[in-house]
Amino acid sequence: MTMIAGIVLFVSFFLLLLFGAPIALAIILSSVATFLLIVPFDVAILTSAQRMVTGIDNFTMLAIPLFVLSGIIMNNGGIAFRLVNFAKVLVGRLPGSLAHTNVVGNMLFGSISGSSVASAAAMGRIMTPMQTNQGYKKTYSAAVNIASAPTGLIIPPSSVLIVYSLVSGGTSVAALFMAGYIPGILWGLAVMVVAYFMAKKEGYSISETPNTKDKVYIVGSAIPSLFLIVIVIGGIVAGIFTATEGAAVAVLYATLLSLIYKSLKVRDIPAILKETIEITGMILFLITASALFSLVMSYIGLPEALSRALLSITENQIGIILIMIAILLMIGTFMDITPAVLIFTPIFLPVAQTFGMDPVHFGMVVCFALCIGNMTPPVGSALFVGCSVAEVRIENVIKTLLPYFAAVIIVLLFVAFIPQISLFLPNLFGL
Repeated sequence: MTMIAGIVLFVSFFLLLLFGAPIALAIILSSVATFLLIVPFDVAILTSAQRMVTGIDNFTMLAIPLFVLSGIIMNNGGIAFRLVNFAKVLVGRLPGSLAHTNVVGNMLFGSISGSSVASAAAMGRIMTPMQTNQGYKKTYSAAVNIASAPTGLIIPPSSVLIVYSLVSGGTSVAALFMAGYIPGILWGLAVMVVAYFMAKKEGYSISETPNTKDKVYIVGSAIPSLFLIVIVIGGIVAGIFTATEGAAVAVLYATLLSLIYKSLKVRDIPAILKETIEITGMILFLITASALFSLVMSYIGLPEALSRALLSITENQIGIILIMIAILLMIGTFMDITPAVLIFTPIFLPVAQTFGMDPVHFGMVVCFALCIGNMTPPVGSALFVGCSVAEVRIENVIKTLLPYFAAVIIVLLFVAFIPQISLFLPNLFGL
């Protein structure tokens, strides 16, 4: 019965996606259809409704709309431009310096905004004209922006890590946040290495370096924006406030900072709140749908069955991890990261735990692998936004993106097979 129910669950889900159904609706309909195979109609409907409601009845979940709101405020608050100038100071002497500025800018702004799309859009709008004026190819500029935009999903604060915490049974958010720093920075450095060699090959120039006085001013103007990370992450790690309270602090700080910069007007607030509601509604609907999906999988014993199937292929830990990574990379190419985390964490986490894999380490592997899907077709959101902002066709950028894709995959393998890359900081802070 488990096999039949599992086939119905996934076949109906992918068929609905194939016919263009919204992913949340596809999850709900396939879950209910599978439930009807094994329980009476009234029980299936009542249980489904209850599970969908309880799936988002969690205080930690409140952090998601608050982090979304803070990210949108910062995206509209003039913070991105100050971070770009700060990034120039850090990497302005490297060949292809504007590309490296783009990468560092994405790492900084992406971590603050928590959105690869917002980061790709903000950095692309600022950096692409500058790079074009310096003679950079648009495909090169777009590829650098696209490849580095997802770093903000790994470097905290990150709503993706909060979602993983919830679905993995309460893995510490503070530990996950600290675990995200080194993998996220390694991702950015890998992109910079590829950008460096491509810039040397193309002969791209080095930008003019600001004088000492300008450097001091640029760093000083960027410090208030960077201080947001210190306040939020420092407060969560130190136990001063929870992740949800930290998100509320981020909203307050971002609002005050944007008002001080005079880049946020009172008339902008309704549009910001509307965008927040739309994004939050989409995320929470996906979460509540995926909660039902997880219940059905658990009810029919699918995670255990798939665990046994994987272990029947090989009992070698390296082989199992490679299989899971391959599946996650494939899933990430056509499924958004939030539902993918919600659906596949309950399937793969029990397998990882049979090898004694730490849930924090496994969370980094899952989120890192799925985030790569942001830069790949057919549904890579950073890919579409980056190409749109740079005004280039996707098919023209793909070839330039391939070396970046390979570099990020190599970093993923390091993260997967060297646990201390993820666990060093959490262990250091006793999390």
